[in-house]
This record gives sequence, structure tokens and C-alpha cells, in this order.
Amino acid sequence: MASSTTITQQKKPERSLSPWQIARKKFLRNKLAMASTIFIIIVTVISLLAPFLAPYLSPNPDITKVNIGSMNIQPNGEHILGTDKSGRDVLTRLFYGGRVSLLVGFSATLMVITLGTVVGSIAGFFGGAVDSILMRFTDFVLNFPFLVFVIVLNTVLYGIVDGLWVLIMVIGVLSWGGVARLVRSKVLAEKENEYILAALSIGCSPWKVIRKHLLPNVMSTIIVQGTLIFASMIVVESALSYLGFGVPQTTPSWGNMLSSANEPDVLQGKPWIWMPPALVITLTILSINFIGEGLKDALNPKSLR
Repeated sequence: MASSTTITQQKKPERSLSPWQIARKKFLRNKLAMASTIFIIIVTVISLLAPFLAPYLSPNPDITKVNIGSMNIQPNGEHILGTDKSGRDVLTRLFYGGRVSLLVGFSATLMVITLGTVVGSIAGFFGGAVDSILMRFTDFVLNFPFLVFVIVLNTVLYGIVDGLWVLIMVIGVLSWGGVARLVRSKVLAEKENEYILAALSIGCSPWKVIRKHLLPNVMSTIIVQGTLIFASMIVVESALSYLGFGVPQTTPSWGNMLSSANEPDVLQGKPWIWMPPALVITLTILSINFIGEGLKDALNPKSLR
């Protein structure tokens, strides 16, 4: 007779998810953030493939050549978004302009995040005189006349250095102050935790503590801030190019395409010239901000899982 004792099967304990895995799951559930991510990926891929797509978009794929016979043509089967006042295909320039605008935005954001993180982490960890000197320098950067410096540098370095990289350098060098203050405040709060004091007590160098312990714990804040800065950098590039102080006019960018809206006849009677870049800039900025909000919610440990 079989024994009536039931054999209880022990359930395997569920594997606990890391904070980054939890954040990834929460972000994937955010439909608005995911739709925005897909849109940004599509814009980026199309912009990168612009040289290969140009021959199929327009019979005149040269984005710099003036075509007198094709000036101010309304959208039609040959030119899907029409042509501008120089006879250049608007859709082709829109794709090429995305390459420049996204490059400026990404490169400037990377520079801003790097400089701000380095300065803020050093100031917050060491404190004292180091903190005072770095924060006074940060105040100087925050109060520096940005537009004046851009104009002066573009004038001095015109013809010597590529104007695109001058713009990226100027934006990056003059925009990291806010990130430095944010990282400093996070490091000041984080360095009082017991695990930081324990790492210092066993002989870890300050640089190792910053790199191995502090920065990973403030990285979520840096990532969220980076997405918001990316959006603002694209706006800065577009605004400066619209005013004529940004990307050189010979290089197509979304801001340069908008500069044609300065002319009343274009603004009122030729909307196909300026509306496409304006719409793409608006959708791109909104998408990046939605991604930032999604990351902010996903990386917040207090939000619902």
C-alpha cells in the first residue's frame, strides 16, 4: 500500500530583478515613450541613410547646387515636398538636415554631460576649497553671454575651423553648468551613506569611490537629464541657425531651412518651404521629452512597478 504522505514540491524562489531590469520593464510598458522612441529611431535611420536615399527622392539630389529652372515649385509627383527658393528639393534637404541637427544635438549633449558630471562629482565629493573654486567657476560659465561668444568665435574662426564643430564646442563649453550643479547635489547626498564610508575606511581611493560607487548611483539622474538636454540642444542649434549664427548656410540643417521663413512672401505664400522642418523639429523635441519623462518614471524607485 502506497504511503499516504504527500511529497511537497518546493517552489524555486523567484529571481529578484535588478533595478535596471525593473526600469526596463516599466519603460517598455509606457506606450507614449515607446512610440516616441520608435519615431526617433526612424528619424535617425532616415537621416543616416540620406546619401543613399537622395537619388530616389529628387532628380536633382545635389543639396547645394542652385537650380534656377526649379525654383519655388509646389509639391508634386516629382518633388514630394516641393523645392525652395534656390530650386533644391525640400525633402532631400530635410533628410540631410536631420544628420546635422542630430549630430549637433548628440555631440553637444555628450560634451555637456561629460563636463558637468566630472565637475559636479569632484566638487560634491571633495567639498571645501575644491567645491568653492569649482562652483564659482560654474557660476561664471552660467552667467557668460552665450550668444555674444558664439558670434565672436564664428567671426574669429571663420575659414579656419569647420563652423559646425565650432558651434558644437561653444554650445558644449557654455552649457554644462546646470548638470554640474545637479550632479553635485546628488553626490553630496549620496556620499553620506554607509557604503561610501565603508569603502573609504578600507582604503579605496577617492577616484575609485567616485567611479565605482557614486556615479553608478546617480547615473539614472544623469540619463534623464541627458535626454532633456538633447532636446534643448536641438532647439539651440535650430534657433542659432535661424538667426544666422549657427551652422553655416552652405550646410543644410533644420534651422537653416527655417531661416527662409524670414521672408514674408515665403512665410505667407510658400508654406511647403518652412513647414516640413518646423514640423519635424516639433515632433522630434516632443518625442525626446516624452522619452525623458518615461525614463524619469521608469528609473524612479518610488513609482509603481
